[in-house]
Amino acid sequence: MTAPARTTRDSAELIAAEEPVLAHNYHPLPVVVARAEGAWVEDVEGRRYLDMLAGYSALNFGHRHPDLVDAAHRQLDRLTLTSRAFHNDRLALFAERLAALTGQDMVLPMNTGAEAVESGIKVARKWAYDVKGVPADRATIVVAAENFHGRTTTIVSFSTDEVARGGFGPFTPGFRVVPYNDLAALEAAVDETTAAVLIEPIQGEAGVVIPDDGYLAGVRELTRRAGCLFIADEIQSGLGRTGRTLAVEHEDVVPDVVLLGKALGGGIVPVSAVVARREVLGVLHPGEHGSTFGGNPLAAAVGTAVVGLLEGGEFQRRAAELGVVLRDGLSELTGKGVAGFRARGLWAGVDVDPAIGTGREISERLMREGVLVKDTHGSTIRLAPPLTVTEEELRTALGSLEKVLARG
Repeated sequence: MTAPARTTRDSAELIAAEEPVLAHNYHPLPVVVARAEGAWVEDVEGRRYLDMLAGYSALNFGHRHPDLVDAAHRQLDRLTLTSRAFHNDRLALFAERLAALTGQDMVLPMNTGAEAVESGIKVARKWAYDVKGVPADRATIVVAAENFHGRTTTIVSFSTDEVARGGFGPFTPGFRVVPYNDLAALEAAVDETTAAVLIEPIQGEAGVVIPDDGYLAGVRELTRRAGCLFIADEIQSGLGRTGRTLAVEHEDVVPDVVLLGKALGGGIVPVSAVVARREVLGVLHPGEHGSTFGGNPLAAAVGTAVVGLLEGGEFQRRAAELGVVLRDGLSELTGKGVAGFRARGLWAGVDVDPAIGTGREISERLMREGVLVKDTHGSTIRLAPPLTVTEEELRTALGSLEKVLARG
């Protein structure tokens, strides 16, 4: 009897099948995820892994959170897209509740984080010309070295990462780069042409770099004195990750503009937004900016459900409380393979002793232990579990890290 034809491919076959047909712009870990729920994912062979990356914070509420899946299902049965040529019945509620959650007035809905950053740049320049009175085409934006705001042509123009930047010129002018966490350098770079200062309250891709206490408050005061905008890129740091709704809240700072993305879509659909004061977003007029999918009914329904999860503060509290467990666990490993770490809430950059391995090698070893993390520069790995992770799951991940480090 002839054996039935195989209808599925295993992990090795699927990885090999990608090679000739997918652009090589990523170097993923060799795991092929087929199913997921909560803080766990499962590969095509049925092996389970604890997800300690959470889609770079896009999965703050875990995989397939029931409230978010339900919101998506209900909206799929009604309406998914109208474009912004027409109004839809979900958008006003999303904008009202997101503005209230973030303490801002208005919302510009987009799709991806990079789109939110690009939109924020455009809004800042328009504000500089229309409100501040900067001469045409002379507006500047001050940014921080080691930043990560996305990979579009304009954004890599002010990146200091040569891997992201090299080979993609000519670059967009109008940006000044200063060291992160350096108020004196920032003040020296700001002048009458400055439209905005754009920074991450915590630099994620750089290795979860947390500025000194007072830095964010100093940026707020400096921009206020200089008459320019403070734009906080909270795409990774926002929406509960650090134990507060926004990372700037750790210093009681209210920026003029906040950029959101990743977790705003609940890991279901891409949703991003620029939220800002009315006098800032009010500079936009019909035809000056747009997005076919930005603010679509499906995105608005899921985004509203995400805001609903955050309005009660439960996830912010979980991140703060479990963040103590994460920090204490990493402290115990310091000197035992961990050379240093930076943590706030459920987010940590962990510097491993280079003699033990690179960040990629440590990530691969953890994968074999059933824990998924992601490396960044050198021997640094990032930990960003879903905010739904349990204390037991978090301790399991820390135990696996201890085991990997002990093997050297």
